[in-house]
Amino acid sequence: MKLSVLMPVYNEAATLQKVVDRLLSISFPTEVEFVIVNDGSKDATREILDGIVDPRVRVHHQPKNAGKGSAIRKAVDLATGDYMIICDADEEYRPQEIPMLLQPVLDGEAEVIYGTRTFGSHTSFSYWYVMGNKGVNLFTNIMYNAYISDVETCFKLMPLELYRSLDIKEKGFGMEAEVTGKLLARGHRPYEVPISYKARTREEGKKITAWDGVEALWILTKIRVKEGSRRRPPEKSLAGEAAR
Repeated sequence: MKLSVLMPVYNEAATLQKVVDRLLSISFPTEVEFVIVNDGSKDATREILDGIVDPRVRVHHQPKNAGKGSAIRKAVDLATGDYMIICDADEEYRPQEIPMLLQPVLDGEAEVIYGTRTFGSHTSFSYWYVMGNKGVNLFTNIMYNAYISDVETCFKLMPLELYRSLDIKEKGFGMEAEVTGKLLARGHRPYEVPISYKARTREEGKKITAWDGVEALWILTKIRVKEGSRRRPPEKSLAGEAAR
């Protein structure tokens, strides 16, 4: 099994090197590659990425900023792994917890894993950010008759070919809702693993806004109406095949 860690980067020079160093120092239980897409950054991101010499790292520079969804789409095109996970470069998530998310796959228990965040006084960006997150989760669970704790988590691990089959169109942060909506509509129920989280402030570079939450609700509604009760056909367990 080979894991592709996909990292979209936009103006993250302040934290990028530290996050990359942490990723490269992890002892993964599988073969791993790191696909980093610089989404038109205007700070020192390009110089930092061009200075990485580890053979496991592949870097692509987008000519202009097009959004997180667009950067991930390019990373998916370049990836060669069996499984993939998205890892941001902003230090809100702990890269060293990625092997923990891999374990249910290696054990043959699941093929789609979500790292579920918990929010507390030292981990939340603001009260309204947490309430907005909970609102999106509640809306999703009602719309899809599911129970998922964190629609918007960055840590989404799944077979690379499964992600490609979702044909994600959203170019910005809406891609998170689109991924979850399409997975649920097609009968995939993510296996959730608790993870650490520490939100940034606006001054530290927090980019997501209240509008992104409203957009997520619209995207989830569109997918539910379009895909209806579609379910994936019977197939062999991708998790079991990959683990072998």
